[in-house]
Amino acid sequence: MKSKLTQNQVLRVRHNWKRDRRGWLAAASAAGVLLLLNLSGSAVNAQGVDACAQTSDLAKRSCLEATQSNYVNALGKCANLSDQSARQACQDQATADRNDAQQICQAGFLVRQTSCGQLGPAPYDPVIDPANFVTTIDNPYFPLVPGTTFIYEDHFGGSLMRDEFAVTHNTRVLDGVTCVEVHDSVFTNGALTEDTLDWFAQDRDGNVWYFGENTHELEDGLIFTIAGTFMSGVNGDKPGIIMEAHPAVGDFYRQEFSLNNAEDFGQVAGLNAHVTVPYGSFDHCLKTPETTPLEPDLLEDKFYAPGVGNILTLDVNTGERTELVRIIRGQ
Repeated sequence: MKSKLTQNQVLRVRHNWKRDRRGWLAAASAAGVLLLLNLSGSAVNAQGVDACAQTSDLAKRSCLEATQSNYVNALGKCANLSDQSARQACQDQATADRNDAQQICQAGFLVRQTSCGQLGPAPYDPVIDPANFVTTIDNPYFPLVPGTTFIYEDHFGGSLMRDEFAVTHNTRVLDGVTCVEVHDSVFTNGALTEDTLDWFAQDRDGNVWYFGENTHELEDGLIFTIAGTFMSGVNGDKPGIIMEAHPAVGDFYRQEFSLNNAEDFGQVAGLNAHVTVPYGSFDHCLKTPETTPLEPDLLEDKFYAPGVGNILTLDVNTGERTELVRIIRGQ
């Protein structure tokens, strides 16, 4: 996704990209889960509609149109610079930014098209029945016990990133489903750089659904973007599967759906990985590569230990490792 940078530079790239994007874009078995998420491809084909491909095309068009609008607006700002050389530099930068944004739109389209080959042509319209959900989340790969805090650290580039993933006693109702609220706080060299509330719920079959997030990214103590914020049932946003009840190698699924805003995909690549992190060594770990059309170069491998949860996130391109270092229980 990104070149070999220091942690601060990595964060700057992520922050700048998300700031720009805001302008550009403003089930008891794995087979059962896939059926729920993909619905019936044959029925869609009979209607002559490929909803997945259509969505990919429309998302790209929206992205390109927003990019052009942002470019024109930038030129309007350049026009108000009195110095000719400064005005020209401003226009050149606006053009470069537009070209970069257009490339991201096209690359994101290719990611979506590739995903359609796995998901099939059906509309993504999961049926959410509140009666099908339970009040606890005890999936062995993604247990969320209120009062538990997972501490992760990343020393990439000589800087320290600390992520505190705290399962709260709070709940929030989304799409009629009572969700567990997680407070996720990221600190870079001691400064708060991301502050997020995530909402999860588990269905009766054991699948854990991701119903939304309220995220703030900060710089110098100030919020500069809320890109990625979504809530299931609001503005066409829909939940996705964050963890299957019975992962099987090859499963491919949406983890969230907020078009041009939050679109992560997960895939099961293995069930027997051996992983060592500061918290300990674990066998029979689940490995899930994750991608998103919003950051087309990103490829992260996530590893989950049975009975523990996420223990490692590995950036495949940079080698950056976010490792579990501690679990605090009973808060």
